[in-house]
Amino acid sequence: MKKITIGIFSFLLFTLTAIAQNGNSIYATMDAEDAASFKTLYPNDVQILKTENNQSAVFISEEVAHHIHDNVQTHGPGYIFKASEEKALSALNQLQRRPSVLDYSITEDAFVNECLDLVDSQNIEDNILLLQAYGTRYHTKPQAEQAVMDQQAKWDAWILASGRTDIHTRIYNHVNTPMPSVILTIDGANTPDEFVIIGGHIDSTSQGDKNDAPGADDNASGISSLNEMVRVLLAKNFVPNRTIEVMAFAAEEQGLVGSAEIAEEYADNGVNVAAYVQFDMTGYKGSSRDIYITTDYYNSSTLNDYLFALMDHYNANGAHNFRYATTECGYGCSDHASWAANGYDAAFPFEAAMSQDNPNIHSSNDLYSFFNTPDHATKFTKLGLEFLIEAAKPETLSVNDFSEKAITVYVKDKSLNYRLNNKVSDVTAIAIYNVAGQRIYSEKVNNENGSLQLQQFAKGFYIAQFALENGHTLTKKFILN
Repeated sequence: MKKITIGIFSFLLFTLTAIAQNGNSIYATMDAEDAASFKTLYPNDVQILKTENNQSAVFISEEVAHHIHDNVQTHGPGYIFKASEEKALSALNQLQRRPSVLDYSITEDAFVNECLDLVDSQNIEDNILLLQAYGTRYHTKPQAEQAVMDQQAKWDAWILASGRTDIHTRIYNHVNTPMPSVILTIDGANTPDEFVIIGGHIDSTSQGDKNDAPGADDNASGISSLNEMVRVLLAKNFVPNRTIEVMAFAAEEQGLVGSAEIAEEYADNGVNVAAYVQFDMTGYKGSSRDIYITTDYYNSSTLNDYLFALMDHYNANGAHNFRYATTECGYGCSDHASWAANGYDAAFPFEAAMSQDNPNIHSSNDLYSFFNTPDHATKFTKLGLEFLIEAAKPETLSVNDFSEKAITVYVKDKSLNYRLNNKVSDVTAIAIYNVAGQRIYSEKVNNENGSLQLQQFAKGFYIAQFALENGHTLTKKFILN
């Protein structure tokens, strides 16, 4: 959030007095200076519970929170929603940064450049227009949930077409919003317990009428950049060493509600997130440079330096050339703040220098026609691909090649026989999928070779997935005659 100017202060003092004082209230954390300013503006509806480490835990009128979000020019809500007073107070304790497993190396030039060449700007434009067409994706509206379910269906269709069984999606239902989030996971081949995550929020908001919140730039553009990354990785049959997750979050505009619940759960469960990068508003080129890396205190300077190094390496010249700079976004600026608040390395590349970004966000005028080109969002897709490939690192063999070399499978008398060629781990489970990608059978085992009776299945094409004790997953196509 930008610091409140005298003009904005006077404007809010006038308008906030007209808001009813008997609405619901929410717990949140805010920048301490902003909390003090809002307390002065509206003393009866802002209670500062405690201030520590330059941030405050507050109990604030929901109506005031909405009004501040709608009328103060800022990218994000400027606060982080907390489900209780206890959570708000505990959030003031600065978490020690979790150690990252990344070596921040750049080694995959050939594969990265092949992927960059496949990026298609038309796909990004089509996806922005598709999300805009919902009319609103405000978190309490039915269109918001539908957008999430349609996003999952898009990913599922791509996965099915790829024939991959190491990629899957799931819906994440939230406690503090009726809108779900959706997560795509590409299982890591060698170190699946190490996660490289990218994401952006799929909800939208608008001043006044929440039924008219097209959100073309905020954040259909970011989701569309993410989708093109996924499409390219599937087209290149990318198998990462580390697990990759792509997240479309609910209710960012209400105080990072969706991402906060997910990041907290990951932290509570000890999930090893190597790095998180946010893609929120990639469509509008409002500044002289192309990509602006935010440098707020809670962002990881090491991860930022890695993004700089990637752009220096891949985008300094040539067909994929673009330029970058830095900016500051403010407290609770976007979903990366949720991951940083839980001790994970987080970064946020943004579309412009702050205050030069799209002036139509949070309004009915946030339409694709305002920027009318996918070229800017394309640059973020390329940065995202560079980051994912270099941070997760590719398995040296493709899915099919790896399966061919690691395991032998043959069918005889409707019996599926298998044998690991180089024993490094036992098979712990076998799943059978039909041609539609539906799992039709699964069985737990504990051996390096064996057989599976399939007399109950009709003739046809199937896929066997073998889960290994070391976390690796192998797939093999076969035909029952």
